[in-house]
Amino acid sequence: MSRKVIITAAITGAIHTPTMSPYLPLTPEDIAQQAIDAARAGAASVHIHARNPEDGRPSPDLDLFRRIVEPIRAASNAIICLTTGGGTGMTIEERGAVVPEFRPELASFNMGSVNFSLHPVARKYDDWKFEWEPMYLEGSRANIFPNTFADMERLSAVMRAAGTKPELEIYDVGHLYNAAFMISEGLLDGPPYLQFVMGILGAIQPTLHDLVHLKETADRLFGHGRYQWSAFGAGRSEFPICTAAALMGGHCRVGLEDNLYLAKGELATSNAALVAKMVRILGEFNLETATPDEARQILGLKPRT
Repeated sequence: MSRKVIITAAITGAIHTPTMSPYLPLTPEDIAQQAIDAARAGAASVHIHARNPEDGRPSPDLDLFRRIVEPIRAASNAIICLTTGGGTGMTIEERGAVVPEFRPELASFNMGSVNFSLHPVARKYDDWKFEWEPMYLEGSRANIFPNTFADMERLSAVMRAAGTKPELEIYDVGHLYNAAFMISEGLLDGPPYLQFVMGILGAIQPTLHDLVHLKETADRLFGHGRYQWSAFGAGRSEFPICTAAALMGGHCRVGLEDNLYLAKGELATSNAALVAKMVRILGEFNLETATPDEARQILGLKPRT
């Protein structure tokens, strides 16, 4: 059971903008359907952000989240992991409101502040679908993604009250030490589930050297085999990092939130296509993908009722 690999599908995120791909889901209905299809393709968990359906801008609107969460729950057994990272400019209260509202099995929990910049991407495009896109990307040059200890303490209490397991988002090595501190203070329960986020400008980059360093640091802090972990690389590093993570004993995450391409020069037409490719790669190494219920057992979640 422990060697079954959990695939998470990150459906839309808050990084890519509508101009970048016509396949990026923007409406609640499309986000929900792509999550359902990704689960059918082999994803055990789906990571959910919401967007304004009028222009695709990231949104904390709980009604939009409801229009996503309810159809997924009705049509799929997949674990729903809701974001508490949100998007640029959202407050911690806006970001965390999904947890008491929907009481998800999993929710992302960002383990520290980073410079989080997307501004180099803006150079690749001249024509934009929406006016907000270039300003959003260029403005990130001055952006700090804030996750203070006060924020984390507040969010840990919210998740504990809701019965939601935190998926600890690790953007850099120091975030592992933050997680260890939070556990030692009794603010987070162990064993932790770590998600190594690699490739964001301002944080750790998606190299095999850095992946090994993250894993070795986690082993020292939490004990080898005493935690679960997953990894992904942004952009073209998605499949190499995911494959390496699976071969190192971890799990992996794919999806249009992190990478828009199925292959060099070929846009992925759906999240399901990215999941199917990851399933095939794992199969080449005789690694089996976990079902949602197997993933629940691996992560220590209660069976879905």
